[in-house]
Amino acid sequence: MADATATVVPGQSLEKQQYITFYLNNEEYAVDALNVQGIIELSNITKVPHLPEFIKGVINLRGTIIPVIDLKLKFGMGCEEYKKHTCIIITDFSGGVMGIIADTVSDVLHMPDESVASTPSLGTKIRTDFIKGMGQVDNRLVIILDIEKILTQDETSLVSDITGGESAGN
Repeated sequence: MADATATVVPGQSLEKQQYITFYLNNEEYAVDALNVQGIIELSNITKVPHLPEFIKGVINLRGTIIPVIDLKLKFGMGCEEYKKHTCIIITDFSGGVMGIIADTVSDVLHMPDESVASTPSLGTKIRTDFIKGMGQVDNRLVIILDIEKILTQDETSLVSDITGGESAGN
């Protein structure tokens, strides 16, 4: 495992957080490991009419219908063809359960809270509330996502409607 170092944010504790890191277009992202229920191979996604473009459809995972989100489309990064190592990270959040498509899952990182810098201000016109912070690991920067804020309130309601409001543990 890599050691993490970054600017200390006042008020943060010395506890270590565990993150699952993954790549989207050669950029490294992370989500809190407590929100990750599993990582599965990209399988057939059933398209559902009238959903936003970034919601690719749904999968059936052990009897649970799970909406699948393409973060590249959600973040306006464009969408390439899926590759050999493309996978779905199954996440649990307040709106239920969703899968997020990643180019590849990288690692499990243990990052002390003090190694995570706060989100830089990019102005009022750019939404950054879904970025929990920026962690520096060796010589690379990892964007830490807040799984609870990736979707807007309306999008969360839509995902919750698709899943029936159930979390992956139910």
